Amino acid sequence: MTRTQSHKYQPLPYTNLDLSSPTPLPRNTTQTSRRRGRTFPHPFSVLNKKIFIMILFCMILLCLGFGLHYINFGNSHNLTNTTSTPSLAFGSFNSSNSSLTPYPSLNLTYLSSPVPYPLNGKYYNPTHYKWHSAQKKAIAYLADWTIEEKVTLTTGMGWEQGRCLGNIAAIPSRNFSGLCLMDSPTGIRLTDGNSAFEAGVNVASTFDKDLMYARGYAMGQEFKGKGAHIALAPMTNMYRLPAAGRNWEGFGGDPYLSGWATEMSIRGLQDAGVQATVKHFIANEQERNRTTSISQLTDRTMREIYSHPFLKAVQADVSSVMCSYNLLNGTWACENSELLNGILKEDFGFQGYVMSDWNAQHSGVYSANSGLDMTMPGDIELGSLTSYWGRNLTESVNNGSVSMDRLDDMVVRILTPYFMLDQNEGYPEVSFDSARPKAEANNSHVDVREDHAKLIRHIGSASTVLLKNVNKTLPLKSPRKITLIGSDLGPSYKGPNGYPDRGGDEGTLAMGWGSGTCNFPYLVDPFQAISAKAIKDGTQLDWFFDDFDVDSAQDTAIGSDVVIVGINSDSGEEYITVDGNIGDRNNISAWHGGDELVKAIAEVNNNTIVVVHSVGPIDMEQWIEHPNITAVLWAGLPGQESGHSLVDILYGKYNPSGRLPYTIAKRLEDYPAQLNYVNTDQVEHPLVEYREELNIDYRHFLSRDITPRYEFGYGLSYTTFEYGKLEMWYGDDGKDWDKGTKNLGVRGEEEIDDNDIAVNDTIGLGASGGSTRGNSTRNGRLGSFTRESLHRPRWTISVDVTNTGDVLGCDIPQLYLSYPKEAGEPPKVLRDFNRVQLWPGDTKSVTFQLSKYDVSIWDVRRQKWVIPKGQFGIEVGRSSMDEKSVKTQWCFRGCD
Repeated sequence: MTRTQSHKYQPLPYTNLDLSSPTPLPRNTTQTSRRRGRTFPHPFSVLNKKIFIMILFCMILLCLGFGLHYINFGNSHNLTNTTSTPSLAFGSFNSSNSSLTPYPSLNLTYLSSPVPYPLNGKYYNPTHYKWHSAQKKAIAYLADWTIEEKVTLTTGMGWEQGRCLGNIAAIPSRNFSGLCLMDSPTGIRLTDGNSAFEAGVNVASTFDKDLMYARGYAMGQEFKGKGAHIALAPMTNMYRLPAAGRNWEGFGGDPYLSGWATEMSIRGLQDAGVQATVKHFIANEQERNRTTSISQLTDRTMREIYSHPFLKAVQADVSSVMCSYNLLNGTWACENSELLNGILKEDFGFQGYVMSDWNAQHSGVYSANSGLDMTMPGDIELGSLTSYWGRNLTESVNNGSVSMDRLDDMVVRILTPYFMLDQNEGYPEVSFDSARPKAEANNSHVDVREDHAKLIRHIGSASTVLLKNVNKTLPLKSPRKITLIGSDLGPSYKGPNGYPDRGGDEGTLAMGWGSGTCNFPYLVDPFQAISAKAIKDGTQLDWFFDDFDVDSAQDTAIGSDVVIVGINSDSGEEYITVDGNIGDRNNISAWHGGDELVKAIAEVNNNTIVVVHSVGPIDMEQWIEHPNITAVLWAGLPGQESGHSLVDILYGKYNPSGRLPYTIAKRLEDYPAQLNYVNTDQVEHPLVEYREELNIDYRHFLSRDITPRYEFGYGLSYTTFEYGKLEMWYGDDGKDWDKGTKNLGVRGEEEIDDNDIAVNDTIGLGASGGSTRGNSTRNGRLGSFTRESLHRPRWTISVDVTNTGDVLGCDIPQLYLSYPKEAGEPPKVLRDFNRVQLWPGDTKSVTFQLSKYDVSIWDVRRQKWVIPKGQFGIEVGRSSMDEKSVKTQWCFRGCD
C-alpha cells in the first residue's frame, strides 16, 4: 500500500517497456488508447485451441531442444544465474561451523501453463458453512446486476477520488453504499480520535495468543467505528532480512509464530465486524526495488515458510488477500495464476477476494483470468484516472476475453465477506476524509478509542524483552537519583505527528514510518512517565537529550544512582527516505551515534541501564559486555503508551515476559541473507534469491552452528522457572504414554495413511521450484490444505513448569521439533508456544498439540505433505537455544 503524498512516489511506468531488456512479454490484456479513449483487444487476448496448442508445442521444443533457462506463465527472463538442472527435493543445508560459506544459487527450471481460475468447487474448509450462507446472499443480491454495475465492485474509484485510501463506489440504485478500505496494521490511518497501537512485531514479542486476539479486536472496533469496511491488516511477511524496512509491521522470523499472530489478529478484527486483509502475498521481504525485483524461491521454501502464515489467515476466514508488488519466479505477483488461482484459491480454498497492492496491477485481462478480483486504488498510476479495468473490463467481458463466469466469481467473492460480517445492515458511515484531513466539512472527528489505552499499555509491557539484568538491577526500588540520557527518552520537538507518516526520527521512537502508521492521539514518552513516578517516589531526576554532545552527557550522568540511556533504530516503507535510508536500513547500527553515547555513559557510571526502541535487531557488540551496563530492556515499538509500559517494567509493576521474535546476531554477516541494494538503473529487475531456503533466522544459526548475541525466543524475567516432567501421547483426550506408544510408536503407520496425507499429486511450484501443476480441479475439491484430517490435533505433549523464584511471573514454554536427518529440515523448528502465569513455588502442566500438518514436510517430487519416517526430537524450552530444555523422542511414522 502506498502513502498519501503521491508527489513523492512515482511508480515506474510499465506501459512503454523496452522489450530489448529482460522484461515481461505482452500479457493478455485490453489496452486503452489515451488519445481516443477506445479499447483495443490485445492480439493474444482471445486464445483459440490451435494457438494454445502451437504455443505449448513451441515451449516444449524450446525447453527440450534449446535449454531455455526460464519459462513461466507467458513471461520471459533470461536469468544468468539459473540453470536447467532441477533442484533437489529437500534442498541443501550446510551444518559446518563457518558462517562465511554462502548458500548456493538456486537451480530452478520453470515449466508450466497458466492455472485456470477455480469455479463451482466444493470446499474442505471446515468453516465453509459460514461462507456458504453469505455467498447465497451475495448471489441473490447480484442476480440482476448489469455488467457495468458488477465491474464497479472490482475497480477502485482512483487515487484520492473518495474519502478513504481505497474506495469502491456506491451504487444508489442497488442500495449499495460502497466500500471503504483503510490502512494500517497499527490503527486506522490519516484521521483523528483513534488509538496508536503497538507494532506487529511487538505483539509477536508477547508470544501471547490472547493478546494477539485482543489487539485485533480493539483495532477492529476502531475501524468499524470510523466507518471503514476493510482494514488493510495484518502484514505477515517474514523477518527474513534484519534490515528490511517493514519488518516491524509483521510478526517475526518464524512461520509458526507469524502464523499464530496472523490468525489471532484476523479473528479479532473480523469478530469486531471489519474485513481483514492479509498482506503482502508473497515474498515481499524488502523495500528496496520492491516494485521491480524478482523474488526467487523453491517450492518447498514457499510451502513450509512463506505461505504458511497466509494459510493460517485463510483458516481464520480472512476476507481479503493483498498481492504484492514484486515478481515471484518471473511473474508479477498480482497476475501469477499459480499463486492466486493455484496455491491460494485451490490449495488453500480461499473464498474471499484478492486485491492488488496500490498500483501493483500490470494488465487487464491477464490479471483477471489469473485470479485478481479487485484493483486498487483503481487507476494505473496514482491520479492518472486511467484503469486496466473499469470500462476496459466491461469491454473484455463483452468480447469474451474475460468470461461472465469469471466476473461473477469476482463480485461474489467481494460481496460474500460483506454479508458474512453483516456490513449490509446498520454499518457506520465514513466519518473522515483521508485525502483531505483538514476539510472540516468531511471530518466528523468521531472518537473511537474507548478504553483501548489500557490494552496498549498492557501489550507494551508484555512485549518488552529483558535481555540483561546483572545482580537484580531491575526492578528499581525508589532510587535517590535517576538520570535520563539520549533523545529517545524524550519528546520530539515536532510533536508525535510532526513528520508525515512518521517519516523522521526525533525523540522517542514508538512506530516506524510509511503506510503502516497512524496518527498518535498523544505519545507518552519515557521522560514523561518516569517524571511522574519520580515525583511520586521523591526521586531526584535529571536528563540530557543531546545525543552528540557526549562530554556534557557524561557530566550529567556522574553521581547518579541509576542512569538510563535510550537509543533507537528506525525504518519504514520505501517511498520515504530518512537519513539516507530508503525504507530499508542501510545497516543495523543504532541511530544518532547511540553506540558512542552508551559507551561514554558506561565509562562514568557503574549502574547504566540501556533501553532500546527499534524496528529490528541492532549491533550491540561495542557495549553489551561492558561491566557497568547492568541491564538492557528491548522495548521495540510500543505505540502511544510507550513511557507507561516502560515504567511498569522498570519498577516491577509488570514482570517482564517478552521474548525475541527474531535473532540478534553478533554481526550483520552472521545472518543467512542480506539486502540486495542494487539500483534499478543498473538492473531493471534485480534478483532476490531466497538461497537460504528453509534456514530462516534461528534455523540458520543452528544449522551453521553460529552463536548469536541473543537467540529467537530469548527473554529474562524477575523470577526463575524450571521445567519438569515431559510427556507425550497419541490423541487429545488424556490417553497415557504407554497406550500412545503401543498405538503408534511400535506399529508405526497404523494411524497414518499416505492417501490421507496427500494433498494433490499435481499441485505445487514443481520439483524444480517452478510449477508442474496439471489440469485445474475446476469442479473438484478445493482447499485440501485446510482439510480437517490434516489439521486435527493428533498428539499431545505436556510439560510441568515451576516458578522457582520469589515473585509472580509469566513464562512462555516453546515447543520445538527436530526431524529425522533424512527429512532435510533445519536442526530445530518451532511448532507451538504457551503462556503460563505462576506464583512462587507453584507448578502447572502446560500442554501442546500437534497435527499431521505440524509434523509433515512438503515432498516436492511427490507433491504431498508427508510425515517422515524415523525418530523425532521433541523439545520444550525457554528459547530456540535453551540448554536447559527438556527433551524426549517420538516416532510418528515408520517405526521399527
